[in-house]
Amino acid sequence: MNYTLLAIFATAFCLHATAQQETTDSLMRTTTQREMMPAWQQVWQEMMENDETDDGQTVDLYDLLQELAEHPINLNQATREELEQLPFLSSQQVMDLIEYRDRYGALLSMGEVRMVQSMDYQQLALLPYFTYLGKPDETQRFPKLKSILKHGRHELTASLHYPLYERKGDRNGYLGYKLRHWLRYEFSYGKYVRIGLVGAQDAGEPFFANRNSWRGYDYYSYYLQIGKLGRIENLVVGKYKLSMGMGLVMNNSFMLGKMTTLQSLGRTVSTVRPHASRSVADYLQGAAATVRLARPLSVTVFASYRPLDATLNADGTVSTLVYTGYHRTPTEMEKKHNTHLSTLGAHIEYENKGLHLGASIVDTHSDRSIEPDTKTLYRRYQARGNHFVNGSVNYRYMHYRFAFNGETAINRDGAVATINALSFQPSAAWSLVALQRFYSYRYTTLSGHAFSEGGHVQNESGIYVGGTWQVFKRLQLKAYADFASFAWPRYRVSQPSSARDFQGEAIWKMSRQWTLKGRYRLHLKQRDSEQSKMLQRFNTQRARLTAVYRRGEWTSLTQADWTQASTDKTEYGWMVSENVGWQRSKWQLNLMGAYFDTDSYDCRLYVYERQLPREFAFPMLYGNGIRLSVVGRVSIASGLQVVAKAGVTRYFDRLAIGSGLQQINSKTMSDLSLQMRWRF
Repeated sequence: MNYTLLAIFATAFCLHATAQQETTDSLMRTTTQREMMPAWQQVWQEMMENDETDDGQTVDLYDLLQELAEHPINLNQATREELEQLPFLSSQQVMDLIEYRDRYGALLSMGEVRMVQSMDYQQLALLPYFTYLGKPDETQRFPKLKSILKHGRHELTASLHYPLYERKGDRNGYLGYKLRHWLRYEFSYGKYVRIGLVGAQDAGEPFFANRNSWRGYDYYSYYLQIGKLGRIENLVVGKYKLSMGMGLVMNNSFMLGKMTTLQSLGRTVSTVRPHASRSVADYLQGAAATVRLARPLSVTVFASYRPLDATLNADGTVSTLVYTGYHRTPTEMEKKHNTHLSTLGAHIEYENKGLHLGASIVDTHSDRSIEPDTKTLYRRYQARGNHFVNGSVNYRYMHYRFAFNGETAINRDGAVATINALSFQPSAAWSLVALQRFYSYRYTTLSGHAFSEGGHVQNESGIYVGGTWQVFKRLQLKAYADFASFAWPRYRVSQPSSARDFQGEAIWKMSRQWTLKGRYRLHLKQRDSEQSKMLQRFNTQRARLTAVYRRGEWTSLTQADWTQASTDKTEYGWMVSENVGWQRSKWQLNLMGAYFDTDSYDCRLYVYERQLPREFAFPMLYGNGIRLSVVGRVSIASGLQVVAKAGVTRYFDRLAIGSGLQQINSKTMSDLSLQMRWRF
């Protein structure tokens, strides 16, 4: 297998781009212009961030958006399926965009998109990061190999993270050194061909040592994607991500969040895409293809065989599947790839005008039987055995200003899960969405992810309602309410329980330069008390006020956060932060500073700071201290770019940071990062 990967990598790397077509030149210029805009992560965070960035699915969503940003869509040629990949657009907005283009012809400027009345200004701000205006390709034929070799684009990225501190495990405990680094190469030709290889190493993992002595990096991802090849609309070989329906039986891409649902109005899309990131939590390994059988009918088939880490019982069965991907200690290394999953599945779709029908089946087999400790109540109905089958039907109907979509699934034991969403957008000024879900506590799936409060497609029922109102041109209001109940005990909740979640925000665009935003969230949950198994309330309140300034070369984001956590006692936290950005020609500079003061971990806060490309992290802060960071980027030559970042966190309320092998015997934690990207 490793020789095959090497062959793929060597073949792709030898494809030399000696010239560029007019379309490719236009795309490269657009990409350069896009890089000089404020980070799309900042725009997205301003619109969507929901104070739960520790959710692993957030990384998957950012991974998807990064892929779309690096491979933007031609608005003058995009199909409905391509535009529906953008998670911040609703089905109605996608239809309105296509209708406008069909009626008035190719768009001449991004400003013309403002004529689509159902789009709000935040979506208009995001579109240039993920789309461009190019000439339509009238032939729509798969290019010849000669054209691919001649006009393809290469990208090589190398990244290094160096901590200026020493953890306890660095001195004695970790198998490797404290550096974290990764390497990524990709060759692409439009929407037709992508070939890539990623190698990644976490801090503390052995590099060309121990069990990695012959393979170097601890983790690799590799992929080949071919699109628009006759009836084969999409083919991916290697590691890939896959979503079907609304995610009840198969979704290792991302799931809808509560604010994302407001923007997309509950819309989901079935996709197959390469796994081009360093995330090891969810992916498939093998091949997947979407084939157009007829104009309204398509089928997606896939096969996967992948290794997993697991904690084993004494008899060799699996106690817990481990998705962290860390292999820093002998214990973690013993768990590496000791279990394998084989997965086969298919998804068939029928679409005619506004009617969409689909059916999915997924069959998974583990080479070790999964046997969790069922004596613990919350684990009693977790997935057990070594053979799992899930099937579902999904459906969608759109009629002018309203849409209904959903999915209903069943597992091999006959347990049911269903999710259904109804949206209504009567005018450009306001929209409504309602979403219902019911996941039986006996329903199990190893590969499903869908909208939820508890984070799993199991043991949950609930109703979500939300709406957006454009009061007038410069003022927008958003709000949602979510009511969830759990029929069976959960982790740290030993009885049936419930949760309530309310959030509202107002966005006032004062002028072309200034935007003010206010947000308030009330989250009411239950969990076991420390003294007994009785449930106690665990309520959190969060408020945020943000001022954004953009003018010419300068951008500024000033933010104040406040939080309160209430159990048998009430604790508080607050933070003020400032982000300043400057850019000119080939240079960019971003500075961030934050002061935080919280009573406990329950009052933790998250701060936005500029990251290096393909780095996903929002620092979590609690206690008392400051966080500072600086990011600089320079374009040395055509296609060659260097990015550097320095960050420091200093605490005033402790002498050590972290615990266990991660403990740092200092009140200060500093680190440096360097990345080089070469496009040619």
